[in-house]
Amino acid sequence: MREFLEKASIAYFSGYPIISDSEFDALVKKYNYDQVGYQVTDGVPHMYRMYSLQKFFNLAEAPTNLTDYVVSPKLDGAAVSLLYVNGHLALGLTRGDGNLGREITDKLETLVPRTIPLKGEVQITGEVVCPSNVTNARNVAAGSLNLKDLAEFRTRPLTFVAYDMQGVRHSTYTETLSFLAQEGFNTVDTFDYSNYPTDGIVYRIDCTNSFNKLGHTAHHPRGAFALKEQKEGMYTELLDVVWQVGKSGVVSPVAILDPVEVEGALVGRATLHNIEYIRSLELEIGCTVEVIRSGEIIPRILRRVDL
Repeated sequence: MREFLEKASIAYFSGYPIISDSEFDALVKKYNYDQVGYQVTDGVPHMYRMYSLQKFFNLAEAPTNLTDYVVSPKLDGAAVSLLYVNGHLALGLTRGDGNLGREITDKLETLVPRTIPLKGEVQITGEVVCPSNVTNARNVAAGSLNLKDLAEFRTRPLTFVAYDMQGVRHSTYTETLSFLAQEGFNTVDTFDYSNYPTDGIVYRIDCTNSFNKLGHTAHHPRGAFALKEQKEGMYTELLDVVWQVGKSGVVSPVAILDPVEVEGALVGRATLHNIEYIRSLELEIGCTVEVIRSGEIIPRILRRVDL
């Protein structure tokens, strides 16, 4: 299962996910998978590590000792970092595994201010997002960062939204975001995300001292967390499993379902990826499953519900 989750993680951060966010999060929780991002062996180091966020599906499960939050949308795009040296944009990186990323400076400099009025080394982190009216918007955002043709990249409807800055200390997170906004950045607290994909809400302690005192685990800051959206699917019966050969020659299992309407579409088939995925959900012919449409397009079995 770890091998499958590593493959799913790489696919997600490359912009071509093989399972949905909710499926991945459920498997991570079930199998205690601790890899953040994907392993990079030949990348460029971020000045400051890009941590993931601890995720919850119910606010009652979240830490109760955290107060004075700044609440912002969890934009669903591709995370990147920007390094400014003595006020000039020097380096842009994909998130990678949080420690090392791939250089994409030439692309990011088309989306962000090239100078800021600060001395020394400053890292700004944020999300590259694509409008929701673009099919598979999140995949387009992440996939665009992999383009080799800069001219093609410039045609994509992408926006950078900043959500943090390291190397400069403000007394509150609110002040940090305000500074970034003044310098011409879109910021996560004021950005009009009504036409952009989101997958939850981020809660972060506003006081910088309080946030820093809490520190980090190996994977996430203790002073912030994400409340993820958990889409409700429709229940139906798993009638059969058949095998199909894809264009690349890969043979994969497909669930045959008692047809059910999901988000306006009649669904009778859903991908099952591979044997490991079937085993992880403990699927059997005749069992009852919850079906969603990942990205509002691809039917997927989220979980078995009759155990």
